[in-house]
Amino acid sequence: MSPLGATTERGEHDEPATFRRRYAIVGLGAVGGYYGGRLLAAGHDVHFVARSDFDHVSRHGLVIESPEGDLAFDSVSVFDHPEDVPPVDVAVLAVKTTNVEQAAKLLQPLIGPDTVIVALQNGMGVEAPIAEAFPGVPVLGGMCFVCSHKVGPGHVRHLDYGAVTFGEHAEHSGGAGITAAVDAVASDFERAGIPAQRLENLTTGRWRKLVWNIPYNGLSVVLDAGTDELMRDPVTRVFVAEVMQEVLDAAAASGHRIEADFVDYMMRTTDKMKPYKTSMKLDYEARRALEIDTIYGAPIAAAAHHGYDMTRTRLLHAQLQFLDARNRGIDLDRRPRND
Repeated sequence: MSPLGATTERGEHDEPATFRRRYAIVGLGAVGGYYGGRLLAAGHDVHFVARSDFDHVSRHGLVIESPEGDLAFDSVSVFDHPEDVPPVDVAVLAVKTTNVEQAAKLLQPLIGPDTVIVALQNGMGVEAPIAEAFPGVPVLGGMCFVCSHKVGPGHVRHLDYGAVTFGEHAEHSGGAGITAAVDAVASDFERAGIPAQRLENLTTGRWRKLVWNIPYNGLSVVLDAGTDELMRDPVTRVFVAEVMQEVLDAAAASGHRIEADFVDYMMRTTDKMKPYKTSMKLDYEARRALEIDTIYGAPIAAAAHHGYDMTRTRLLHAQLQFLDARNRGIDLDRRPRND
């Protein structure tokens, strides 16, 4: 028997059709709130771990506005300390990647002998420190293709899209394949009405997500613009495509080939997207730390390890480091250099 009560053959579960896994969602923001709410509506036992929203959600519950149908939960299971959460099958990490040590501390009380960890986070290499902290525990990465915002305590507004791709972390570059844990979690999301894709190779999936994240997150901050503005201007539109192609080339140099027409597909998809402020732009406006290391530093380093220099991405990286430090009042003279 493998984790989550599934056999190792994809699609063959020994659980009854009414079986519902128990989930802990660490983080009640735009991602954790939306997907946690959808799982809750599908009948899963969902527990949220929230710090800043704990009092409000405890009293007033959770509200999700969505073109897929609004959800309102007058009462939800929410905790401000993860050690108080009942045993769960799946621990979902849906917090920013700006504090890896804090994330591990939040997960620690949630992990039992058969628990699976899912990192619904941006960037590259986010699973490795989790796997190191919890040896022997299956660690999945989930890439969320979703436009959603947290508009207030316990209040998430979903605007567009929502698909998630899942893959399991592996120490080797060949990937873990579509494991039982990947299939089980993806199946739960599908039953909750969320499109889910299963990945043979998680790292390839991470590179694919970065094709969108690297240009739009960075340029939205550097140029103070929404995605619609970046696509409407012919100059920035060309630069977005160039950065996307650079990410494809870096992925290929690192052994992860992505189809050549993927840039055109991402551009067309963004053209159809409702006007949207990226998560990095919202963090910048709120003077929160930006997810620079995982979205920019990690892929730059991975590509450089294989002899490829991501020149355009390095430029965005440098600009974001400067803007982030100044925005949060960090002494620029004392900020560590990133040579």
